[in-house]
Amino acid sequence: MRKTRQFKQMLLSGELEFICEAHSGLSAKIVEEAGFKGIWASGLGISAQLGVRDNNEASWTQVLDVVEFMSDASAIPIMLDGDTGYGNFNNVQRLVRKLEQRDVAAVCLEDKLFPKTNSFISGKRQPLADIEEFAGKIKAGKDAQTDPDFCIVARVEAFIAGWGLDEAVRRAEAYRAAGADAILIHSALSTPDEILAFTKEWANRSPVVIVPTKYYATPTDVFRANQVSMVIWANHILRSSVTAMQKTARALYKDQELIRIESGIAPVSEIFRLQGADALDEAERRYLPSSRQKPSALVLAASRGVELGDLTKSLPKTMIPVGGKPVLSHIAAAYNQAGIRDITVVRGYCKERVDLPSLDYVDNDEFETSGELVSLQKGLKRLADRTNGIIVSYGDVLFRKHVPDILNEVSDDLVVMIDTQWRESANLNRVADYARCSRSYSRLHYSEAVHLQRLGDATELREDEIHGEWMGFFRIGPASQGQVRDILDQMLSSAHTRRKGSLPDLINTLVERGLPVRVVYTTGHWLDIDSPEDVASAGSF
Repeated sequence: MRKTRQFKQMLLSGELEFICEAHSGLSAKIVEEAGFKGIWASGLGISAQLGVRDNNEASWTQVLDVVEFMSDASAIPIMLDGDTGYGNFNNVQRLVRKLEQRDVAAVCLEDKLFPKTNSFISGKRQPLADIEEFAGKIKAGKDAQTDPDFCIVARVEAFIAGWGLDEAVRRAEAYRAAGADAILIHSALSTPDEILAFTKEWANRSPVVIVPTKYYATPTDVFRANQVSMVIWANHILRSSVTAMQKTARALYKDQELIRIESGIAPVSEIFRLQGADALDEAERRYLPSSRQKPSALVLAASRGVELGDLTKSLPKTMIPVGGKPVLSHIAAAYNQAGIRDITVVRGYCKERVDLPSLDYVDNDEFETSGELVSLQKGLKRLADRTNGIIVSYGDVLFRKHVPDILNEVSDDLVVMIDTQWRESANLNRVADYARCSRSYSRLHYSEAVHLQRLGDATELREDEIHGEWMGFFRIGPASQGQVRDILDQMLSSAHTRRKGSLPDLINTLVERGLPVRVVYTTGHWLDIDSPEDVASAGSF
């Protein structure tokens, strides 16, 4: 159903209907998700979020730009607070045409003079428009509309100006006769006396709309009993947001840290959700040529990193600062430099501290009793719809951008990256995952495919069997993702001990089951952070 038809049905439903103020695309989406059937595009709200007064200081085209974003962001009808129509009858006609083009359902026009002032600022000193002149605006607007369901609501300011009930009714009748679809009767009193006197005298000649901002203590059933058609909650989204922003700004200024406020505000992921980031991801996968698509990245970062001691007492290893930024920030930057934007992080220990922007997050709340394979399982489940391959890496491994570049260039579906300078780790007595491959690295055989035979530590592989050190990168192409997930699920369900399993355990199982795992040799350009000394040296990496 067209938005215009939805709005007109609300006016004529015979039930008390409610619409809520919004002043931006984001707030319009929030109002819609709250359950409201319509939106009030508040003049006060729009001008306030632009940082100007509600005195027509924002031009009508600037207001229209904001309303267009609101209309695009929501599927429910919008009524614009059109002030006095931004000029004479000619301006009103142009306004109506532009609103219809933007799928706005209705406009509310008030019978004050241009430029208008907010009704609650010296209301009784504000002159009102000539009745016939304002009625002419309404006629012009109705003549200009092409959608028969587009609504013009006439806002009567007689009570605001102190002109009394008789003048309010006289004006309302003139505007109804001119074609107004409803009358908005306004009052600045803290009680509904003027509103109820009007509805009694008006006797439901046409729908009545009210704005109970001042008489907020009145029970809603009073409005139902007096044949009010629609209530506008006119500025409460704006006012509540101001309160929240002021509180947060003061706390940030005073505390100079984020820890106290982070749990009380929306996560960045919620902003992305409201913005429709998922829809864009899906559109990119659907419409971009496959040659332009980059793989997704899955970063396993659920563990604490106990080997770093007090450094990870209240902070996971992946968030340890290196060169002024968290390790995870460097990892994301390296992926971004390689053109990879779809990055999912599996977090666990102190997960609330892992909240960098532009990343997707999966929680492994079993991090204390499980290992990498459980984190991988949760991550692959989130990425089940990806069709462009996945690069799995660790949250404590820094690397240059050429690492994901090379992994993505190899046409094989399952790929690991092996560092030929493995003896450095052995000489330093570091724990490492070594690789036995089908062929050692040689520039003479660079074009020949090398496949993995086994990953293991120094106790599992003899020195003469080692061809390099696994760098912690594993690419899973689209053709193998389902098979890898199935084998992983089998491993985790067959034995409780496997829940502590590592990524090399999975890779070895894939090899044992006959799946070819391609080896890409490289030299250096990565750093595994396993000790406080690594953290210190990582700054120069």
